[in-house]
Amino acid sequence: MSTSASFSSSVTAIAVILATMGVVAAIEIVIPLHARGRWHRDHLAPNLALTLLTFGTNVFLNVALLALVVFLETKRFGLLGLLSDAPLAAAFLGIAALDLAFYAAHVSWHSIPALWRFHAVHHSDPAVDVTTTIRQHPVESLMRYAAMAAMVVVVGPSAAAFAVYRVASAVNGLLEHANIRAPRWLDRLLSLVTSWPHMHKVHHSRRPAQTDTNFGNLFSVWDRLFGTFTPSWQGTQIHYGLDGLDVPRVQSTRGLLALPFRGLAPGDHGEPHSARPGVVGATASPDVLIKSVVSVSDNCS
Repeated sequence: MSTSASFSSSVTAIAVILATMGVVAAIEIVIPLHARGRWHRDHLAPNLALTLLTFGTNVFLNVALLALVVFLETKRFGLLGLLSDAPLAAAFLGIAALDLAFYAAHVSWHSIPALWRFHAVHHSDPAVDVTTTIRQHPVESLMRYAAMAAMVVVVGPSAAAFAVYRVASAVNGLLEHANIRAPRWLDRLLSLVTSWPHMHKVHHSRRPAQTDTNFGNLFSVWDRLFGTFTPSWQGTQIHYGLDGLDVPRVQSTRGLLALPFRGLAPGDHGEPHSARPGVVGATASPDVLIKSVVSVSDNCS
């Protein structure tokens, strides 16, 4: 696949994702999980701004990673090259391997203070809906693609498997963040395989005991296998966001972009967070956190 073709397919994928976001947003109006409040209105502009910024970054990263996938496939490089006579099995294992790479990377973003600083931009949203899906710092895009690239080099998935995973991951991401009500029986059934509709919402809790669970991107099996699973029904009762970061000035586009670079990283949920050593001091108060973000955002102006 040529670079121009890869770029064109990436742009088309972005257009499809935006259209799907619109459809999901319409469904949120019809069957909302939670009634729309102030934050559902106030977070729209910064969430969409970060989404568009992420698309602008990812279109180039995706082209580069797809080129790597195609190159390795032609060389039959990677563990899956041994399954060239079983393409369906190789494709399934390739998709599973990419999803496992995301799970491992996601756990590291919550465990390593320097990485949590950037991932906290996504977690700081006080109201989770479809616009939260791609609310992320540009540096997190680099983190995500680095994780995928590492797994690509190891296993050598086919271009087809890579494309299927990227599409499935995007669609699932929109659904798992969507503010859509689902019957408990359906939620319980779907959580046996995937992380939507309510399983991932547990991960957006202000409580560390819930936040540091349900890391899976596409499949729920990794959380079940590695002991980080929290039942999906709890996702209907979550208080979203990060304590100390609900101030509108912090929740602006500029404030969110500045968030990782302030003196103290977020993530203590208003209490010492021993699960993320070094992320924040036990004595850090919400006022200190807010002032440091505002100070950095002012310096960026």
